[in-house]
Amino acid sequence: MKFRVYDMKRIVLLLISTMLVIVSAGCSSEAAEGYRVGTWKTAQTIQPFYYENYLEEHIEVLPFTNPGDQKTALLAGDLDMTGTTLVTAITAASKGEPVVIVTALCNKCSALVVGAESGIDSVDDLKGKRIAYVPGTMHHILLLETLESAGLDLESDVDLVRIDFFDMGQSLANGDIDAFCSGEPFPSVAEMEGYGRVLAYPYFDDSIGTINGAMITTRDKINNARDRIQALVNAHVQASEELESDVEFWLTEAEEFGTDKDVLANASRNMELAWNIDEDYIKKAEKLAERMLELGIISDMPDMEVLFDTSFVENIKTETEGIN
Repeated sequence: MKFRVYDMKRIVLLLISTMLVIVSAGCSSEAAEGYRVGTWKTAQTIQPFYYENYLEEHIEVLPFTNPGDQKTALLAGDLDMTGTTLVTAITAASKGEPVVIVTALCNKCSALVVGAESGIDSVDDLKGKRIAYVPGTMHHILLLETLESAGLDLESDVDLVRIDFFDMGQSLANGDIDAFCSGEPFPSVAEMEGYGRVLAYPYFDDSIGTINGAMITTRDKINNARDRIQALVNAHVQASEELESDVEFWLTEAEEFGTDKDVLANASRNMELAWNIDEDYIKKAEKLAERMLELGIISDMPDMEVLFDTSFVENIKTETEGIN
């Protein structure tokens, strides 16, 4: 096994999480059933592939390409927990669907990219330009936040063009668009291949900030198998801490998903594995929901107290209280 160096806080956190996993597994009458968890095959959503290292029961990790499909599989009872975007979770909750966010998954990952030789040096320079986006995504919302913060009118100052994430790079290289807002690794691919340049990382601390993805389960599973969800959250915390503590190991493992390690190394400055949910996180999620309501992405504000259940991460944080 590869040796890794941990600070004392990480060591204690991992030990406590391990004990919680053992206790949770021992209390569950459903433990023998094993677990089914969904995620994407990306560096920033890699943690579920390492849950097996911290669970006594069998776990099957199912890779998806669409967060909506993950949510649908969860509600159909095919998954115990799954990754999704906060936009997807908020949309589901606004419709009364019984999804519950139990731990964060990843932060950051978005970037606004322009042509390498475009002469666009500030967001102000995007006036009159064609910008690609995918509607109803976190990147879409962050793009609008960035443009509006620069005083650009979304109707008259820019031309927003709907283009799939996978096609944005080629469109930029061909000169069909002047910029795009997307998630990693696409911005880093543009940089590494020489046709693109990151103009801005669209994060605003007084608004949505860097929140991005989360792990969700259902209200029914929490009510009827809380210990099983706790075991999964414990494993998520451990996997997140271990991978974050050794970036070389994290990126080497993520390379198996098909993205070159050099690209991932470039992207790593804009990716953050996550698990903690605190008051500030929920406030930023509420601001995101409000923005979605303004844009017409949702028609009703969800009840954030119902959407979030922080008790699982709080159980772990309580055990590590006072450790610096």
